[in-house]
Amino acid sequence: MTPVAESLQERYYPDLPCFGCGPANEKGLRLRSYVRDDGLVTALFTPWPEHDNGLGYLNGGIIATVLDCHSAAAVTHEAFARDWPPLPGAALPYVTAGLEVSYLRPAPLTETVTLYGEVVAAAETEMSAHVWMEWDGKTRAEVTAVWKRWRPR
Repeated sequence: MTPVAESLQERYYPDLPCFGCGPANEKGLRLRSYVRDDGLVTALFTPWPEHDNGLGYLNGGIIATVLDCHSAAAVTHEAFARDWPPLPGAALPYVTAGLEVSYLRPAPLTETVTLYGEVVAAAETEMSAHVWMEWDGKTRAEVTAVWKRWRPR
């Protein structure tokens, strides 16, 4: 049996209890993101019946959550690659400062969707990522995420 590769979440924050991506939250979504050879960050997400938007499609809040958390994986990976680890007292190197979500078409409730993401701008103080969700060859939603350096006070 081939061992399952370690996800970015397991590598960088194994004890995080985040609802969307925390490996330590057994009741959470437990998103697992991976870096492809070309540098693109990918993940698969299979919705639960409870994620219904009331019309038989994936709820927009869940979509925003998984795209936010997937962008966290891309940004955190970029931060460590640039030797920008968390500052003393911070659990993560960066925190979400803003999300611009575009819902382009309905996302299925009963099918696995694919997430893609990439950092499009990186500075020690702030990063931006473009993240999107695809199913059946079409983009269902996309996010521009802005992340600021976490500086505990």
